[in-house]
Amino acid sequence: MHTYISRKIESDVQKNLKDFPVVAILGPRQCGKSTLAKRIVSSRKKSVYLDLELESDLRKIKDPELFLSGHEDKLVCMNEIQRMPDLFTSLRGIIDRKRKNGRFLILGSASRDLIRQSSETLAGRICFMELTPFLFSEVSNAGKSDVMKLWSRGGFPESFLSKSNQSSATWRESFIRTFLERDIPQLGFNIPAQILRRLWTMLAHSHGQVLNSSRLGEAIGVSHTTIRSYLEILEQTFMLRLIQPFHANVKKRIIKSSKVYVRDSGILHALLGIENKNDLFGHPVFGCSWEGFALENIISAHPMHSPYFYRTSSGVEIDLVLERGIKRIAFECKASKSPTLSKGFYQALKDLSIDRAYVISPVDEQYPIKKSVIVAPLHMFIT
Repeated sequence: MHTYISRKIESDVQKNLKDFPVVAILGPRQCGKSTLAKRIVSSRKKSVYLDLELESDLRKIKDPELFLSGHEDKLVCMNEIQRMPDLFTSLRGIIDRKRKNGRFLILGSASRDLIRQSSETLAGRICFMELTPFLFSEVSNAGKSDVMKLWSRGGFPESFLSKSNQSSATWRESFIRTFLERDIPQLGFNIPAQILRRLWTMLAHSHGQVLNSSRLGEAIGVSHTTIRSYLEILEQTFMLRLIQPFHANVKKRIIKSSKVYVRDSGILHALLGIENKNDLFGHPVFGCSWEGFALENIISAHPMHSPYFYRTSSGVEIDLVLERGIKRIAFECKASKSPTLSKGFYQALKDLSIDRAYVISPVDEQYPIKKSVIVAPLHMFIT
């Protein structure tokens, strides 16, 4: 039995339940949504929990209005809501008849774009929130501050908390297989598992690189438009992150394609056959893996900022630019305690008029490398 690790969004979920009739927690399967929801449900005197993967619970809401009308004074939590996308229409009628905040907590393993009808049907009545696998700030607060362990195993609770590296690797391989063979078909996509596995593996080898859909399509034997549709599915099921190039009006030839990252470092390593820390240190993906791990933690900790990368055709680049309004912060990720920076990095700071930048490295304390550039540990930006 694993010890419960508090999630950063828990207090925000409780707050949003006071402000909205429906709160939706979306995130990949097995990232801890059910555990978090059950903790919230258990804190209420009156509540109902339904798992829509269970036939017995599905039968209960065969007539949603009949069942839910008997629980108007309770918080009703429904897990795996993507199994019943038509339920949103019924929820709208129930909410509008008796407007009351904190009535429904719904969980889903797909983005709101894939959970059809939710955004339109419940507009103004629903708040969407995303739960990621464990972030470093969460495991650090729980006294498990081994950044190498989290980087190597990834943040899925069952993988991170496994008793051994072998059991962690076995869990991740099972997760990948189940995702491809069960979860994708349940969402209504008829894609051969072996094709999607091959694409996912190729994307793992391209982790942190600029996307080339045509080359991927040629390798797999499908069109670049089909590749893009597959990428969209992997992105909207929280398996991939595509970061767009920075769109500033600078007089440079900007790379226009997205950069691709496998969101969870443990899944990345499983796709590449990396089973432990020693394998990771000797693998060509080592630097890019740290980059993706650091970026995922930083972006997840700053959801109100828009993430971009910057790269010109001459090689001037920055790994991550977070923008909110007129404020921009630049990040470069280096898997070294003594990072070195190229001239292209400093030129990028000038191109974008960025006054301060951070180099995220596995160091214990921050230190300046230049007047406007600070080398810093990851935890400095994710608390």
